[in-house]
Amino acid sequence: MEKFTTLVSTAVPLPHENVDTDQIIPARFLKATDRKGFGENLFRDWRFTKNGDLNADFPLNNSDYSGKILVTGDNFGCGSSREHAAWALADYGFKVVISSFFADIFKGNALNNGILPIQVDSKFLKELFDVIEKDPNTKIKIDLESQLLSVHGSEITTNFDIDSYKKTCLINGYDDIDYLLSLKNSIEAFEAQHQH
Repeated sequence: MEKFTTLVSTAVPLPHENVDTDQIIPARFLKATDRKGFGENLFRDWRFTKNGDLNADFPLNNSDYSGKILVTGDNFGCGSSREHAAWALADYGFKVVISSFFADIFKGNALNNGILPIQVDSKFLKELFDVIEKDPNTKIKIDLESQLLSVHGSEITTNFDIDSYKKTCLINGYDDIDYLLSLKNSIEAFEAQHQH
């Protein structure tokens, strides 16, 4: 995984609540086991009409919006526990998803795939939506080390929580195996001290 320390990016607003994993990546696209290629089908049934034409009203198809941050409504990632939802978001280019609530399994899958899910309160989320709608070029800064989210050119800022283990993994670009390997010398030293 890529290391994640600080990200400054514009954001794509998706003001929908209860976005489930089947909306993130429809079940008919789950045949592959490789993580690549899922981004083209992210929000497939919302991004395209039944005829296969782009849905001009959908935020990801609006050229005003771009960036590596997705700002979305409450209860994001509910539904079935497919890891492919995180794969699709990552493959599309998102590094951060901001919501007022995440489904637990989605949150874990996101963190395991290098995506930082940031949970904020509903008042702060509304402020974010408002500022992005007024100016789609608004830049949001995510500082993982200090666990701080701030909006450039404004007083809008908040701290966020993250599991300390997952924070260590993201900052170092580790998956679970990489983390264990990073402790190899400590483990070997411990074993050497405790041999009978």
